[in-house]
Amino acid sequence: MRARFWGVRGSIPCPGRQTAKYGGNTACIELRFSGSGRLIIVDAGSGLRELGNFMMAHDLPKGPIKTSIYLSHTHWDHIMGFPFFTPIYLPSTTLQVFGPVNHEADTLETIVGGQMTYRYFPVREAELAATITYVNLNEGRFDLGDGISLTTKYLNHPILCLGYRFECRGKVFCTAFDIEPYKNLFCTDPDDPSYDEVMATEGDFVALEQNAELERFVSGADLLVYDAQYTLKEYESSKVGWGHTPMEEAIAVTKRNSIKKMALFHHDPMRTDDQLDDLAKIYCRPDGDDSPDIFFAQEGMEIVL
Repeated sequence: MRARFWGVRGSIPCPGRQTAKYGGNTACIELRFSGSGRLIIVDAGSGLRELGNFMMAHDLPKGPIKTSIYLSHTHWDHIMGFPFFTPIYLPSTTLQVFGPVNHEADTLETIVGGQMTYRYFPVREAELAATITYVNLNEGRFDLGDGISLTTKYLNHPILCLGYRFECRGKVFCTAFDIEPYKNLFCTDPDDPSYDEVMATEGDFVALEQNAELERFVSGADLLVYDAQYTLKEYESSKVGWGHTPMEEAIAVTKRNSIKKMALFHHDPMRTDDQLDDLAKIYCRPDGDDSPDIFFAQEGMEIVL
């Protein structure tokens, strides 16, 4: 299994001299499986454009392109690369798009393909030449064939969002973005007029339970790609409720759960290369011989599992 990062940013693309090292494209990860030759793509952010160009040059000469895109969710930074994915303009391409949906009236096809209307784009989805199918996903475990299994987990984000755990030949690749640690949403101050002891207790229980389930989901991963858009100071100052994880929490989860490698992911668009380098000196230092390998994801980075 080989993972390659084509987009590592969150929120909006941010190309420029200050982001050239880590990259300015939004989320897109290529996952290839040796032996079967399977290609799976996680998220369709702006990095999908360059991946599509790569596939045209390296995959198409070997035969028609057949692949799948697994969307964590349908926020725009995670689907905006779809109209620029060149293989969808080829009649020989077969593509499946998987992902969660929030309302029956808005299907996955409506949301992803809805970008391609004349209001926003010069080509309509109906004009695409490829064979494209859309599949709604829930939590569960799925056999993908070729010895590949997939487990999905709902994540804590302002829109329905899925984490993915791919397993093949004893190796595990796992994603957990966009996600925020679960918290008790009920009032916990006994002096507050809105305080309800039963609801406060239940809220604490649910938050603890969901955080524990998340840790079980990522446990033992050979590579975990984890949301880490903010530092703890940034998160607590003004980002609570935005659906992202502070770096300190991501690292703590990684160290508790026998994870071999963890890529800090979904970099804030305002974060420069120099700032990420400075943060790496703080957060990516080895902590003993058995400590996980923790690093900030970079565009073009490849990891073989």
